[in-house]
Amino acid sequence: MLEGIKKIFGGSKDEGAPKVEEKVEAAPETPVETAPAEETKAASAKPRIGYIHLSGCTGDAMSLTENYDILSTVLTEMVDIVYGQTLVDLWIHGTYAEEMPEMDLCLIEGSVCLQDEHSVHELLEARKKSGLICAFGSCAMTGCFTTFARGGQQAQPKHESFAPISSLVKVDCALPGCPVAPEMIAKTVVALCNGDMEYLQPAIDKAACNAGCGCDVLTGIIRQGLCSGCGTCALACPTRAMGFTEGRPSCDRDRCIKCGTCYTMCPRAWLPIKRIKEDTGL
Repeated sequence: MLEGIKKIFGGSKDEGAPKVEEKVEAAPETPVETAPAEETKAASAKPRIGYIHLSGCTGDAMSLTENYDILSTVLTEMVDIVYGQTLVDLWIHGTYAEEMPEMDLCLIEGSVCLQDEHSVHELLEARKKSGLICAFGSCAMTGCFTTFARGGQQAQPKHESFAPISSLVKVDCALPGCPVAPEMIAKTVVALCNGDMEYLQPAIDKAACNAGCGCDVLTGIIRQGLCSGCGTCALACPTRAMGFTEGRPSCDRDRCIKCGTCYTMCPRAWLPIKRIKEDTGL
């Protein structure tokens, strides 16, 4: 299911598990003593998914739970959940898991605290072990409200520097939102299962973004003559930073937490402008 997407992203430098087709071709014609173990490994061709929570409010995880009625079949039959904080049993000196399994896709929620040795190590290890890294939510993608931290806050006063995960590792795709809309999660999973690259392309493009604010709507939508005044950006803003002045969006920067939700939810932000200009000769 993920092979086509892996080819486009390139995946991580480390080699993942062999393709099922390759294992079938290389399988001996007669069974041997180790055949059951090999067959089990080959049969586990389902995508291996990991979930890591770093620094944030876990709102994205709550959005994920809202899709359990939709994702129950996917989570139980179509993928293998191989890593997550609740699945880690062995820790060394309370700092990190002894061994992280190979993963096809790792969802990472929250920004990374540079003073948190465990978080930094886990993020770097996830990049080595994962074919694809997804910045799950605006904290992971842009740092969101965590970038306003100055240190001294409870319960970790020494934690003062928070950054989007792309500042430390290569990110393959991103699902922004504070939190990510449940509908976006569900539709992304469906597109992933169907190999719908056209639908997934915006998430791939977002991987290169590590900053988001109301200014994106101004520069990318209004100044390009694309705004229709629908009000979606204002309705989607979690802090009510987006308002309307004379039928056009305006941003209160004192309220803006740089989550990027306004631009992501704008229906005009998803227009293939490059293709439109090519077709119209503009």
